[in-house]
Amino acid sequence: MKFDHIKAVILDWAGTTVDFGSLAPVAALQQVFLSADVPITAAEARQHMGVLKKDQIRFICSADRVRAAWTACHGQPPSEHDVERIFGEFLPQQSQILVQYSAPIPGVCETVDSWRAGGLRIGSTTGYTRDLLNVVLPVAAQLGYAPDASVTPDEVGAGRPKPFMCYRNAILLGVFPLWCCVKIGDTPSDIAEGRNAGMWTIALSATGNEIGLSLSDWQALAPEERSLREGHAARRLMDAGAHFVAPALSGCTEILADLERRIAAGDKP
Repeated sequence: MKFDHIKAVILDWAGTTVDFGSLAPVAALQQVFLSADVPITAAEARQHMGVLKKDQIRFICSADRVRAAWTACHGQPPSEHDVERIFGEFLPQQSQILVQYSAPIPGVCETVDSWRAGGLRIGSTTGYTRDLLNVVLPVAAQLGYAPDASVTPDEVGAGRPKPFMCYRNAILLGVFPLWCCVKIGDTPSDIAEGRNAGMWTIALSATGNEIGLSLSDWQALAPEERSLREGHAARRLMDAGAHFVAPALSGCTEILADLERRIAAGDKP
């Protein structure tokens, strides 16, 4: 497919292009809170997924149950000093885990290659710092996925839902106007980032944080259960403001074809 009106797609990483189920951040967050003697559930780790990891730790610490458990264990509520300490412990923990979860999601490499052949530029944003993303980048590239640009929150002063990473991608890719770009991700914070940047947004319902299962666990579900869970995830992402929802990145090409027609007709997000 040739793209005449869409200039670029800006893709998330975990749960969108690599790491089916967005498992790596959850594993690392649970480990560092366990080390602090305040275990958290996978649901608590996933609640604010997609934002800068230090911000995510801050959100987790401020949750009523975690705050109460921390106070019971340590004699006082978690402080900003505690957030900084946990984040410092999180970084090496996440680095060790990331290599295991950097494989592209099935269909991503072929889909991105076809979009690039059609004229699209491929950018990326993330909740990871540059040091963490630098662990993922070479592994994903060796396995066939390498965006034309990548931007991390620590490079632009703030992460999602602020749009600064999208702006920086546009500069690096040399694309404008931003309403001719599409942000694709698997979390509400991805959608907020894209909308705040003035881009079209596509949310992914099956491969990422909303369902949070590994590929093997997802495939082991009965078709009826997969459909039910995906439907719930899609509704949550639409409620978060997504313009469109697809199960996986490989299902976005038809949506992009529709956006080509809409933009040609003068539509804007």
